[in-house]
This record gives sequence, structure tokens and C-alpha cells, in this order.
Amino acid sequence: MELCLLPWKHHICLTLLLVQLSYNTVAASCRILRCNSDFVAATLDLSGGGGAGAVPAGGAALSREAVNAGYCGALRSYATCTKRMARACRGDLAYHSAVQGIEDLLIQHRCPRAGPAARPRPLPQGTLSGDACLYESGLLGGEGRSPQYRHCAVFGDPHIRTFKDDFQTCAVQGAWPLIDNEYLYVQATSSPAGGGGRATVLTKITIIFKNFRQCIEQQLYQAELDDVPAAFADGSVWSGERRGQRSLAVGSRSPGRHAEIRAAHIGTLLVVRQSGGSLGLSVRAPRGVIEAFGPEQDLQLCVWGCPPSQRLDTLRPPRPDPSAPAPSWAEAHCGALLPARDVYYQACVFDLMASGDLNSSEAAVSALQDARSMLTDGEGLHLLPAAAAVAGPPPPAAVLLVLGMLGTISSA
Repeated sequence: MELCLLPWKHHICLTLLLVQLSYNTVAASCRILRCNSDFVAATLDLSGGGGAGAVPAGGAALSREAVNAGYCGALRSYATCTKRMARACRGDLAYHSAVQGIEDLLIQHRCPRAGPAARPRPLPQGTLSGDACLYESGLLGGEGRSPQYRHCAVFGDPHIRTFKDDFQTCAVQGAWPLIDNEYLYVQATSSPAGGGGRATVLTKITIIFKNFRQCIEQQLYQAELDDVPAAFADGSVWSGERRGQRSLAVGSRSPGRHAEIRAAHIGTLLVVRQSGGSLGLSVRAPRGVIEAFGPEQDLQLCVWGCPPSQRLDTLRPPRPDPSAPAPSWAEAHCGALLPARDVYYQACVFDLMASGDLNSSEAAVSALQDARSMLTDGEGLHLLPAAAAVAGPPPPAAVLLVLGMLGTISSA
């Protein structure tokens, strides 16, 4: 795409390429992926400005020159990080590819070799007492109460259940953030399904756990369609052991199709699974964690839902193509799997009508199972379609601009 030739977008395109290049080749002793993920985090923050003419949190327009200077700083930090890894990564293909990529970018964007580097994001201080690496016990010991948990899920074509229990079906394609706060960044990618219809499926999920005190160093998890690893991108399965407790751990009951990530330091559970031909994500997190974001982190579909202009009517599935089942047959099929006529049933019918694929009904069934396990008291499990159609407050205006940018990058 021509838009990827713009300096501030070209950086993101190559960033994602570098991360993908290192995904399957990084040895455990060579932590080049740590450098890559630090650069990803820095450029994600910069991309939130939306490029030239965007209005960041401070209210002043951010010029293209300022954005490019920020990327130059991020590249210098990236180069410094790779130098520290030189000995451990000697002979590693991903490492040498990253070094060469940095060199090319420095030259292409005329970045001075000397100059300020990207400053690391301030570590969140929070209000936890007691053991800061165990959110639940820390909150209970410090404030005498248990966390108030919220649930978000994204699945199918895609459908989103927000932390506020709004339920929406979105038309957006490409990469878009679900969560972006002081502790966590989660991004999902939606792509057209096969068959030439209008249906889309979730094909990639990226999760970045940000540095937090002495608990964990930044960690990256990525899943793609037909590849849901039971490990982080560097091959590890846990991080941050303290007092016999691990702050971050990943496991699976069905390797390759399911992963369960427990982040004890933020009291958060994330479940990534493949159901049929689509990925899905379910999240259970404390209210104090999901609300820990600043004005600049204004693009979060789990918080605000999808932009109003991109919302579809879940109660009115698309007109079926010749290969799609009849509406009555789709309703009967989903009714047998999901007896309650709730939003999950409606999502099942919508996906079946849009794709004509019987396996698409698995997404709603799995999402309901995850919701049942995450909403332990059962209250609010079966959202009714009429109640779910009530939209929450619209997201900031910058959402539409950045969503379009991310979608363009993903399709490039």
C-alpha cells in the first residue's frame, strides 16, 4: 500500500516484519525478541498520535517531523539493545536481520547516530500494598477487599463483549487494539474469510505484558490462525518468580489451539483459543487494572467497543449467498448448541449466515464457555440482544483515524 511509504507508517510495517521474522527462530539464550518487543511498544505509543496533524493528549498537533524524531529515538534505543545482545545472539539469523533492519531504517530516515534515545515508559506505581507481584493478596491485605473483576471477549466475525457488558458486531478489518493500559497491550487482527463473501475472522492476536516493578520484564505473546502456542514468543512458559510464586505463566489444555495466560501481578486471566476457522480471546481483569490508562490511550475496543460507524446489527444477519444455510436452519442449528436466546445465540446465527460454514458456530459456543468460567457468580452471563444493543459512550474522535491507519497497515 502507498500509505506504508510514509515515514511514520513505514516504521510500523517494518517493526511488525521484524517481530514476525524472529518469532520462530529466536533461541532461549538469545533475547533479541526483548529488543524487538521494546521497539514495538515504543512505536505503538508513537503511532497513537496518528501522524502529521493528529491531536495527542496535550491538545497540540503533532507534526510529522516530531513523529519521525520519536522513531529515530526508538531506533537508537533498539540499536543499543542489540549491541548488548551481540555475544549471546552471535550466529542467530533473527538477530542479524534485526541489526541490518535497524541500519537500513537509520539511513532511510536520516536519523543521526547520536541523539536522545526513546525513554522507557514509566513503571506504573499503583496503590497495591503487601506483595506487589500478587494482585489479589496485595489488594486484600492492603485494602481488605477482593478485586472487582470485569470480562471482555472478542470472537467470530468479530463480535465484542466489552468490559461494560455492551455487545457489538464490528465491520472493522485489520489490526486494532482491544486493551491498552499501563500494564497490558492487546491487539487483534481481523481478515476476510475465504469463499469470497463479506465474512471476516480473527487471524492474529498479539499480547504485550509491560514491565512492572520487580515482578516481570516485558513479555510478548503471539497467536495466529492454526498456531496457538503454549509459550511466549521467546519460548519461555513463565516469568517473574518471587517468593515461590510466578507472576506470569502460560499453559494449555489443547496445544496448538488453546492457551491460558495467568498474570498474577495484575490479577488477570487471558484465554486464547481457535474455534473452527477463527481465533477468539477472553479476558478477566480487575477494574483497577483495566482503568489504569491515560488520555493518550484512547483506542481500546474492550473499553469503548467498535466505532459507531463500524457497528453492524447482530439481529440482522447478512443476506446469505447461495452456499449459506437458510435462516431457519441456522437458527435451529445454533438453538441446539445454545438454548438461551442471548447474544451468543445471535452471534452464532450471524456467523453461520455470513460464512455458510458450520464450524463458525464453535466461536460463540467457546466464548460462552469462557464467560461462564470467568463470571463466577453467573450474574450477567446471558446478555439479552435488546439490552446489548444499547451503545455506551462513543470513543474519542481519534479512534476512527487510528483504526483506519492500523487496518491499512495490516492489509499492506
